[in-house]
Amino acid sequence: MGKTSKDKRDIYYRLAKEEGWRARSAFKLIHLDETYNILEGVTRAVDLCAAPGSWSQVLSKRLYLSREEKDRDEVKIVAVDLQAMGPLPGIIQLRGDITRFSTAEAIISHFDEGQKAQLVICDGAPDVTGLHDIDEYLQSQLLLAALGITTFVLVPGGTFVAKIFRGKCTHALYSQLRIFFDKVDIAKPQSSRNSSIEAFVVCRGYNPPEGYIPQEINLLQDSVAEIARKTESPVNRRILPFVVCGDLREFDSDMSYSLNIDPEKEYEHKEVVQKPLTPAYSEVLERMKTTSLKHGSIKVETGKKKED
Repeated sequence: MGKTSKDKRDIYYRLAKEEGWRARSAFKLIHLDETYNILEGVTRAVDLCAAPGSWSQVLSKRLYLSREEKDRDEVKIVAVDLQAMGPLPGIIQLRGDITRFSTAEAIISHFDEGQKAQLVICDGAPDVTGLHDIDEYLQSQLLLAALGITTFVLVPGGTFVAKIFRGKCTHALYSQLRIFFDKVDIAKPQSSRNSSIEAFVVCRGYNPPEGYIPQEINLLQDSVAEIARKTESPVNRRILPFVVCGDLREFDSDMSYSLNIDPEKEYEHKEVVQKPLTPAYSEVLERMKTTSLKHGSIKVETGKKKED
């Protein structure tokens, strides 16, 4: 067995094998519950991106198998993933895409009429590339899809727990989630490796803005403007551009582009309407009129270049 595999056999890896958990990630949900009591009093739960099923396994043991057999009928746990996973006691499995409204309808259909989930959890993550900025962006899109379906299936006052990748946009993510939840915490359970950039958002007290209408959010198909226009709600049109910021269809302010935006029309240079009055570089320009700058074999004098 290779060195890498041996290195990953930490205490939680071994405990997961000894205690019969499908993956060591089961301890992450257990530790989050120990801190935030997210499973207390829950009888209706949804596990998004559930395969291979370690978090569903925790839900099964804590919410279903821990009850008397006569009381188990009131517990409804729905696990959703594009992949199939092995059966678990008390777990209803759905093969579905979490960016589809039909998946939300299928989830709600398993609850009694008029009821929704009290808890939605998501431990999903994309295949990492090793490039932090790309991985963080992809994870944020997955979180956005999970949040989108959560707005359909979560009862007011409910809890949402999901994996994130920590980075420079974490504070913005916190602000986005606070639009929908009364309290948002970012936690890193002790079973999460220190070398990993993952963390978890624990969002409690689901309380969307008055007038907000749940929408399908899939930036791989729709633009921000199209998503915001899908409903008549002015609340949606106001907050969605902030919540789903990061649409790659628009210009990236950190990139340079050709000014020939219209391929059928040649670009024509125009002078700026209002030039800066006292630009920061004005002093440098004045000095260059009287100062010679040398760099290698190039000599710059009074704004002209000539060979040494």
